[in-house]
Amino acid sequence: MANVAYPTEPLKCWARAKELRQRYYEDYAKAHDTGGLRWAGGAWSFDAIPMGLGPDVYPLTSEPYAASIAFNREFSKRCLEATEAKGYARDLCSYMRNYWGSLLLNEYAFGGPFPRPDFIWQDHICCSHAKWYQVVRDLEDDIPYYCIDVAVGPYEEARDRQHRVQYIVDQMHQGIEFLERATGRTYDDARLIEAVKNDCRATSAWAEVSALNKTIPAPLDEKTMYALYVLGTLHKASRDVADFYEELRDEVRDRVARGIAAVPNEICRVITDTQPPWGFLKIFRYMEKYGCVSVGSLYTFGLIGAWEDKPNGTWGPRTTPMAAGTPMETRDQALHILADWTLSRPEWQHFYSPHLKSQLMLRIAKEWQLQGVMLHYNRGCEGLSLGIAENRLALIDAGLPVMVFEGNMGDDSEFDEDATKNRIDSFMESLGIKRPGEEL
Repeated sequence: MANVAYPTEPLKCWARAKELRQRYYEDYAKAHDTGGLRWAGGAWSFDAIPMGLGPDVYPLTSEPYAASIAFNREFSKRCLEATEAKGYARDLCSYMRNYWGSLLLNEYAFGGPFPRPDFIWQDHICCSHAKWYQVVRDLEDDIPYYCIDVAVGPYEEARDRQHRVQYIVDQMHQGIEFLERATGRTYDDARLIEAVKNDCRATSAWAEVSALNKTIPAPLDEKTMYALYVLGTLHKASRDVADFYEELRDEVRDRVARGIAAVPNEICRVITDTQPPWGFLKIFRYMEKYGCVSVGSLYTFGLIGAWEDKPNGTWGPRTTPMAAGTPMETRDQALHILADWTLSRPEWQHFYSPHLKSQLMLRIAKEWQLQGVMLHYNRGCEGLSLGIAENRLALIDAGLPVMVFEGNMGDDSEFDEDATKNRIDSFMESLGIKRPGEEL
């Protein structure tokens, strides 16, 4: 393949992303200093709803917090050991084990003791979601806990979608009553409506950022996207996050217009599928030596991004209710929009059947112009790794080269860096890409 040299430059909004992330964890830890409230729950939870309690209510979402622990390999090791010593099995979700370990050690990943939440606000689609916080509630002395069942089936295949949406909305209404009882505060519907609008803005803008990576050269690489998508997993209903994603979208549009590349020597485009081994993100930089860029994944595109089919048949950002003129003036209207909007998210679909994930990955392969796919046989996540062997066969049957590697998103003892690099070397060779320095 011919050598290329695209222009590249750092993201201008990078410092802002770091600032938002740091402030998020500090605000949670210091909430009680000014009379604020803290709540804990998953990155999948409806974080717009607790915002109706006031401007001083701060979340700690579990999966990104646990990923931060996993990135700190020494701290993660101690957390995992503490969880195992308590009697919990090693084959449970590694995010969950890291989180529990931080709680058991009473050490906050960002300094000081673990800040106790005032209530737990969770939803349940993955096999461990509800159970995760039952343990937290018990370990932390019976914290008030509410969990919404969202496992109602695939979005596109639901002929009775409105009944399914209503099932969730009914639980949301009951959840608001729970929040008022648990906190003693009066609920503000205006704040809820604003938060739902922010959620829609943020998730639509993130989908557009991801769609802009269809461009050759790709303006972003997956390792960089991990540091950006995480803000939506922290607090997608926050005005700051929605504003940032629109700022990021505008900057990425500009990068596309000027031909700015994430990887200046891009000659090969791949995607991955689920969470990476967080302690070993440098494998993405290893791939770039070959001119291979991972332009994203179903995970980075679809966990936070809201998508729809566009008139030209391509996959693009979902039109927000505000742009569509959908009324959002009452609590019930806001909750219906929030439930429907969230259920459509791509990453939720393949909990029900591996063929749904295969279809989505094949669509990405076509529209993002891929040369191959890398699948992480991730022993740390039962939910998102479900059916992954079937996904591999479907991709191969469609003619896509596939590389698999074994690991664990949150337990570095189950990841072999050298073996994975050897697999990458072999995969690149199978694609006709020479090892760096051996082009001749």
